[in-house]
Amino acid sequence: MEKIIKRLLVFFIGVPAVVFLILLLPYFKNLPFNIVVIIFSVMGAIEFSAILEKKQMRVSKIEAAIFGAFAPLAVTLTVCLDLPEWKQWIIPLFMMAGASWVILSLAFTSSVKMDNVIGRLAGCFSVIIYPGLFMSWIIKISTWEIPGAILLFLLIIFANDSAAWLTGSLLGANNKGIFAASPNKSIAGYIGGLAGAVIISVSAALLAPSVFLGSISYVKIIILGIFTAVFGNLGDLAESAIKRSGDVKDSGNLMLGRGGILDSIDSLAAAAPVYFMLFNVFFINS
Repeated sequence: MEKIIKRLLVFFIGVPAVVFLILLLPYFKNLPFNIVVIIFSVMGAIEFSAILEKKQMRVSKIEAAIFGAFAPLAVTLTVCLDLPEWKQWIIPLFMMAGASWVILSLAFTSSVKMDNVIGRLAGCFSVIIYPGLFMSWIIKISTWEIPGAILLFLLIIFANDSAAWLTGSLLGANNKGIFAASPNKSIAGYIGGLAGAVIISVSAALLAPSVFLGSISYVKIIILGIFTAVFGNLGDLAESAIKRSGDVKDSGNLMLGRGGILDSIDSLAAAAPVYFMLFNVFFINS
């Protein structure tokens, strides 16, 4: 019960804050919201580095913070600051800067730590990619300048998580254990989550058709909801596998009732590229 109360508290504070950032502070293509995405990416990367360190993959907190910011910061610069000549190379430049640091820093590795070189390489490259590279796709959504598209993405993930938890709690007692990474998740929960994502997507088409630029195709909208939810679930399972490998229950304790930052953004990070590409194909360039 205490965990539920904490989750509700985060919901009633977090949702209005996100709506405020997106709808009331849309300046410079949602720059305030994008800054929040960068901050969450940085904090998630720091938590990820702490898990990796348990497996002798050492990445310092400072390095993790920088690596976590690379991709979302690069996308923010191209989206919000109107730098057309930079758009083709600024993101690869940021990523190459991180990779170059990792490789060149090995030259200063002491002989005592030489056995951990491969672990350091794997850890650093992992943090450069996750969560930052995935989170940067959330910022890409702001390039459309459709605030409702960002809200819809967040609502699909929230509806999937909430419906999965509710249906799993009510109907999942006898159908758990399908995934070793998260044995408490149930088939009923996954089906309920997908249903919640579809309901939100269809409701958006009925209540705010302008989000889809007038191109209302319920088949496309349902596909958008289902695939976004499916990849959100995969992100949650992947993070559960990472935590189990590192022998930790939660990635941190900063989010009431949810554990750490990484626990809260895992679904968003994995689903963002899929949502962006499907929405772009179905509604932006249709």
